[in-house]
Amino acid sequence: MNTNKKKKILFIGTGGTISSQNSGEGLSPAMDAQELLRYCPDIINYCDVECIQILNLDSTNMRPGHWIMMAQAIEENYNDYDGFVIAHGTDTMAYSASAVSYLIQDSPKPVVFTGAQKPIDVIGSDAIRNLTDAFIVASDDNSHGVQIVFFGSVICGTRARKNFSKSFGAFGSINFPEIARIQDGRIARFIVDDVPSKPKFYSYLNPNVGLIKLVPGMSADILNYIINQYDGIVVESFGVGGLPEYSDFYNQIKEAADKGKVVVMTTQVPSEGSNLGVYRVGSKLKDHLRILEAHDMTTESAITKLMWILGQAKDFDEAEALFYTTIYHDILYKD
Repeated sequence: MNTNKKKKILFIGTGGTISSQNSGEGLSPAMDAQELLRYCPDIINYCDVECIQILNLDSTNMRPGHWIMMAQAIEENYNDYDGFVIAHGTDTMAYSASAVSYLIQDSPKPVVFTGAQKPIDVIGSDAIRNLTDAFIVASDDNSHGVQIVFFGSVICGTRARKNFSKSFGAFGSINFPEIARIQDGRIARFIVDDVPSKPKFYSYLNPNVGLIKLVPGMSADILNYIINQYDGIVVESFGVGGLPEYSDFYNQIKEAADKGKVVVMTTQVPSEGSNLGVYRVGSKLKDHLRILEAHDMTTESAITKLMWILGQAKDFDEAEALFYTTIYHDILYKD
């Protein structure tokens, strides 16, 4: 960490459990970013902090327009700060971190998401540790790009997933190593990338992307609705991937592709990714239809990347090229 001069960090509040208090009907976001800082006096040892509050939402209510708000807040303040910390609810944090990874690419400055499983004013909360760790990472010279910092883990923004609904170690890195670990204020780095020189900002996502999770015995008729409602479709299949040969799944997906919809096949299995070419139920799709395959990407990244792509691409060829372009470690296997 730079010991010559304190970094200047912008703290962005968006709500979440970390800021919640009992509303009489359950927990609801109440405290703003400035109030959260009062619980973490040690942060002043690492950096100088200024605060803004752009949202105060339970992250269940987070939507693509809010991701754009986060990215715009960072873009508007980018030249004035050395890094950014975003306090966010845990339930959709992986989606937000992934989306912001596409809206702010090649950032030489860190954008760090964090939150908590218990409100910051509750005895035994994980909030103080997570928030302090987030500012430590945001203040470190080797930090850049979008990351999630949670319970000692530093996770690439395109690789995070919430794996536990209650435990403090809620987030894991899917199909990619953690970037670093934090213990007692010290960062142990496992991955050190070259720091980009200039960020690229994007201001548009197409939110019209749907997700369908296959269930044994379900009818393909549900795809009619999905195809008609959405510009892009992510299909979570079984195992390494494929479509059931009963009902009419293949023709429904073919119809979607023929209509210009962008279809991404992925897997419900959390780790190791898809490989459509292994079984007949998948190779038929891979060989004959113009679809995309998520391979080792997380579902969260596949969805948010598709939203970003549909905001940029003019046709399938361009969408395909963008989808298989690695952005901050989001996809490694592309066969």
